[in-house]
Amino acid sequence: AALLGRFGLGAKDFVALMPGAEFGPAKRWPSESYAGLAREMMAKGLKVALLGSKNDADVTAEIASLAPGAVDLAGKTRLEDAIDLISAARLAVSNDSGLMHVTAAVGTPIVAVYGSTSPQNTPPLAEHSELVWLGLSCSPCHQKICPLGHLNCLKTLDVARVAAAADRLLEIPAAA
Repeated sequence: AALLGRFGLGAKDFVALMPGAEFGPAKRWPSESYAGLAREMMAKGLKVALLGSKNDADVTAEIASLAPGAVDLAGKTRLEDAIDLISAARLAVSNDSGLMHVTAAVGTPIVAVYGSTSPQNTPPLAEHSELVWLGLSCSPCHQKICPLGHLNCLKTLDVARVAAAADRLLEIPAAA
């Protein structure tokens, strides 16, 4: 409760967005797309918290600048704090990353976005999850940097598709 209060969040009144991926850019949905999703979630009356390590701070700062009102917590929490915040979120959206698996472990509904990797190989082991992947002919390539130089697996994944997956999970009654 103290952690939520410190950041102006309440249990189950926010969506956690985790836009980072230590693996590399071929796992990161674009900042503009995350910002569009953040604006949609805020328009539905939900708060948005951006989570990640200090290595993700440039990405989350860009998202926060494009989605005023999003709370940028990248690099401002310890891992155990991030786990607590994720467990208090109504929903989380993440790239294929460590925090995606943390989200599954704590039971928070998760929308998992895939680019260079495959949801068939590393899905979140969660009761409530939506996997979003375009499955282009060039993916999964499992490369850190797009070998074709275009990142179409992520850049052409539109906000509407991810938002629709989020909406399906938001229909699940929030746990207390």
